[in-house]
Amino acid sequence: MEQRKNFNTDKAPRMSQIFPQAVIAGGFIFISGTPGYDHGTGKVINDNFEDQARQSFLNIRTILEEAGSGLDRVVKTTVFMVAGNDFAVVNKVYGEFFPENPPARSTPQVMPFPAGILISVEVIALV
Repeated sequence: MEQRKNFNTDKAPRMSQIFPQAVIAGGFIFISGTPGYDHGTGKVINDNFEDQARQSFLNIRTILEEAGSGLDRVVKTTVFMVAGNDFAVVNKVYGEFFPENPPARSTPQVMPFPAGILISVEVIALV
């Protein structure tokens, strides 16, 4: 039977002790919802949607790299964004992190998150 393991790194913000930053199983890494938290403060970077989106992907990149993967190995993203924010901003930031061969993506709009979070991103990548 294939093993699964929880993965956490202290180089990126961790949302909660209740769930891991990621789970590695079956040759994939599944990253939990990751908002635009500043690693130093443990809070959202600021109240700007674009800045939070960019920080979210920076945090994801760190988690992937620490787990032995990378953005180039991402196969699927789910971008949860608070309703009323601009898809053009998401597309701009997405293009910065996935300039070629972007992964599949879903982008549901959601009700407000707590703590000023405007975006949270889940990722599935090859290890």
